[in-house]
Amino acid sequence: MSADGATVLLVGATGLVGGHALDRLLADPRIARVIAPVRRPLPHRHARLSAPVVDFEALPDDAALWRVDAVICALGTTIRAAGSRETFRRVDHDYPLAVGAHARRQGARAFALTSAMGADARSRVFYSRVKGELEVALQAQGWPSLTLVRPGLIGGDRDEVRPAERTAARVLGVLGPVLPRRWRISPAPHVADALVDHALAAAPGCRTVDAGALA
Repeated sequence: MSADGATVLLVGATGLVGGHALDRLLADPRIARVIAPVRRPLPHRHARLSAPVVDFEALPDDAALWRVDAVICALGTTIRAAGSRETFRRVDHDYPLAVGAHARRQGARAFALTSAMGADARSRVFYSRVKGELEVALQAQGWPSLTLVRPGLIGGDRDEVRPAERTAARVLGVLGPVLPRRWRISPAPHVADALVDHALAAAPGCRTVDAGALA
């Protein structure tokens, strides 16, 4: 981190959690610059924000894009929205891993990932297995500081319509007070705060932030 502050790479800035993370980063006086590569233009305009439009299938090798202190990854979709398991895996596994590889090669030392409750590389559930495989692959990249944030159902207003999540959110909203914390809704701002806090703290080693800490 320079004397002027940290440079943070944020991927997934157009999503629910990513949008909250972007707002938090731009309001934080410790941040000198936010680089947010996106698939479609961001409406944000800010002196400390650079938001280049990129193709995640062929990420540019431009070192200036990846020369950051920390990476926050809030990329994610659903199998329904992706249209196939193959496309889902590309978005939720291959893209974050490629971003991590580029940034790590340029010296980034901290990575904070939006994973999922139940992430397990050995799971029989495809969604959970993909999330777990990404966690394992990121650990293999040798990050000095790696934070795996594992929310439950993420709460907030999405631009994208997700009927199953909306129904589940109604049920959990009613039952929330009597449920264990780890089964309650994880509000998107809480998830974003965890990502930003851990990315900037850059504590050595690998840690998980479970859903119970995000309720």
